[in-house]
Amino acid sequence: MTKLTKAQKSRKRKNSEDQCSPCSSSKSSKTVKVSTASSNGSEPFPNFPRPTPEECRTVRDNLLAFHGFPKEFIKYRKQRSVNHDNGIGDENDDISVTESCKESVLDGLISTILSQNTTEANSQKAFASLKSSFPTWESVLAADAKLVEDAIRCGGLAPTKTSCIKGILSSLFQKKGNLCLEYLRELSIEEIKKELSCFRGIGPKTVACVLMFHLQRDDFPVDTHIFQIAKTLRWVPAAADVKKTYLHLNRRIPDELKFDINCLIYTHGKVCRECSRKGSDKPKKEHCDKLCPLLCQSSNAI
Repeated sequence: MTKLTKAQKSRKRKNSEDQCSPCSSSKSSKTVKVSTASSNGSEPFPNFPRPTPEECRTVRDNLLAFHGFPKEFIKYRKQRSVNHDNGIGDENDDISVTESCKESVLDGLISTILSQNTTEANSQKAFASLKSSFPTWESVLAADAKLVEDAIRCGGLAPTKTSCIKGILSSLFQKKGNLCLEYLRELSIEEIKKELSCFRGIGPKTVACVLMFHLQRDDFPVDTHIFQIAKTLRWVPAAADVKKTYLHLNRRIPDELKFDINCLIYTHGKVCRECSRKGSDKPKKEHCDKLCPLLCQSSNAI
């Protein structure tokens, strides 16, 4: 076998690097771009055409007419109204902008953690109990874990959530020297995702919820209800999992509709078991009538 000289090896390595460089020919740049998108999973179904913008708007409008805008999300809509025009009126909206803006980003992150694997009512009780028991996040960090667990026990999984919360507070203090996440407001979505993902116990859905609700960014969290309804509507291929559904819907749903659709589908999924658990044998607490707007749209799309 012929041995390469040091100079030949250097030239070969340089040529190889040039082929992968964004500064090379347009054909090579295009190849790199496609490869990068494929490798990081940002386009899991590049040839899947749904949902279209028209379908998204129809779902938003139909669910809004069917349910009205969910009251529990009105305060977040008012926060977004400063920079977003979502086309929804202010009927029955009695929450002032001042009141809706009291929640800090760190408050939002902790409340999202407490909402995991429990009901909305229980998570709200846990958060209220935590805030009343400890006047500051610094006092939560300094407190014995058992005391924090007692404060949030009504929300379930108290030891796990306490460990997660205290871990976040400790990491944040070590990194920034204070317990404040307001600096995230100045970052891009990708930068925010990178920052929040560094905390142990923070997954993609929690990050997406903080982005959409507490940082007023255009992102689309995918929970169980939204995942099942996306499949019912055939907005993703049958083989899609939650992660790929999140990536695909964030690509396909127009930014200006993400917040509306997410809140409305989430609310609809809690009520309509026909949509969110199609084919399930589990007992149905409630369900829509035969005029369910999503089932009608799903049938028409077949």
